[in-house]
Amino acid sequence: MRNFNYLHFFIFVLSGSLQAQYSKEVEEKIRTVEQSVGLYKFQVEGLANPTIEDRMRFYNVKGLSIAVVHNYKIEWAKGYGWADSAERRPVTTETLFEPGSISKSINAVGILRLAQRKKIDLYKDINDYLVSWKFPYDSVSKNKKITLADLLSHTAGLSQHGFPGYYRGDTFPTVPEILDGKKPANTKPVRSLFVPGLKFEYSGGGTMVSQLIVMDKSEQQYDAYMSEHVFVPIGMSNSLFTQPPPEARKKTLATGYSGNGKEIKGKYPILIEQAAGGLWTTPTDLCKFIIEIQLSRQGKSNKVLSKKMTKKMLRPYQNKSAALGCFIEKRRGAKYFSHNAGNQGFSGIYYGSFKDGNGLAIVVNSDEGHHLIQEVVTSVVNTYKWKGFYTGEKVITKKSITVSPDLLEKYVGAYKQKNTIVSITKKEDGLYYQAGGQQWKMYFDSDTTFFSRESVSNKLIHVDKNGKVLGFTKKAGEKDLGTSEKVGLFALSEKQLDLYTGKYMDGENLLLIFKKGNHLFCDSGYGNPLIELHFLSATEFYIDEDFGAEDKFILDEKGNVKQIFVKHREEHKSLIRVP
Repeated sequence: MRNFNYLHFFIFVLSGSLQAQYSKEVEEKIRTVEQSVGLYKFQVEGLANPTIEDRMRFYNVKGLSIAVVHNYKIEWAKGYGWADSAERRPVTTETLFEPGSISKSINAVGILRLAQRKKIDLYKDINDYLVSWKFPYDSVSKNKKITLADLLSHTAGLSQHGFPGYYRGDTFPTVPEILDGKKPANTKPVRSLFVPGLKFEYSGGGTMVSQLIVMDKSEQQYDAYMSEHVFVPIGMSNSLFTQPPPEARKKTLATGYSGNGKEIKGKYPILIEQAAGGLWTTPTDLCKFIIEIQLSRQGKSNKVLSKKMTKKMLRPYQNKSAALGCFIEKRRGAKYFSHNAGNQGFSGIYYGSFKDGNGLAIVVNSDEGHHLIQEVVTSVVNTYKWKGFYTGEKVITKKSITVSPDLLEKYVGAYKQKNTIVSITKKEDGLYYQAGGQQWKMYFDSDTTFFSRESVSNKLIHVDKNGKVLGFTKKAGEKDLGTSEKVGLFALSEKQLDLYTGKYMDGENLLLIFKKGNHLFCDSGYGNPLIELHFLSATEFYIDEDFGAEDKFILDEKGNVKQIFVKHREEHKSLIRVP
């Protein structure tokens, strides 16, 4: 048995390196990327650099796959960990993931292909091209027509942010049933929220309208059209929109896991909403897409789109960053096109530079994998010195000291800076700084100053003459990032716990709040991890994942709960109490 376990550990660590052989120069870059994950600013003297495997364990991510573009070529690709941990099936460069909204970028290429062939006009009424279903305009749109350019840039003012998916054994809806919210669809109708072109509002529902246009105009099934006109020309041989995926592909599909490492129901969601999130793909295939877009923009390739059409795709439409199927980021004068993604059990991202031929694609089989992905992105861009991304700052090595357990105990608690709450929590190996769903281990360079490897700031804890902890200040170099005040948490009575327990609706989404011991937790469904509510008063609370938000229960004059009010920066919303 010992040999069996050792063998699988060996496969886990080396599964990626067995997939391909690279030059010494490239292998050195791979090692640098692998051994610098989690290092943003600080290193701890005497402590080894965190590796990709270290950070995967830290974030409870089973498997990761990556491909990197350099000088308009895929320089390397590699897989880490398990595609399916129960089956002991390792991730390889040919393992398919279902990361979600990256689908929208590929969908846009298919739409633009139709526009290039004069089958559609991006700026005319979508109902001119819809045959099997028509969009039901109402008074909300104020007689302004929705266009395909609106749909692709999320400026159509339509509802339905995303889709939870289905499972084997379910009855699957047609696209018109999804758009009308009719059973067996499990989501609400896709309808106007405001006048088209008024502002950006992310809408997977709008993407599904564009999918139906592809089907109506091409007179093909969506997956067949996308394969013939996008995947085959670009050479994306390990990508498909077929839902559910074919049985023949079963051993190449990654299994999805929740943030706590639990395998999700059915191993993966079945996204009948293909264009919005149903793409199965690999980072290698996504990098082929990136390279084609980069070269097409320069007029050096036209496998799918012309130079003119590609430039149109990469131009923000009616807002600052959302282009047609992707988002444009400006970083210190350099431009990148990108899209991130998340399905139940999966997360991912891709980046492509406008110039210099740089890019990457990363996918993981965890729906809480975004923090790990960003750490790997940082490691890649620092190793390759991407313009705009790379700042040139050196990693600073600092010495860590041991602080007395009694003093550490005093630091545990919640800290508030304006509307932002962060926590210091205790684990077996020390204290952790928790903010926005991330947890960073704290290292002390004096009894009252600490830092984290992943943060850019040093933090100074303030204590009064009686030893009471007042809060801490943050500084990045000479820049003062403000002071956080330590706040006491409010303990709800049994009556209050019962009062808040129940169901709350945010338009289309149901939130369940329930009691567990002397605490309240919320469950947003779809297999997402449970989230604890921390109370600052009898009605005000915060959750670790909702960084910078003001949350509170609103009661009526009789003391009954009406709603939960949430404010984040300038935006706010209400979750209504329902029976």
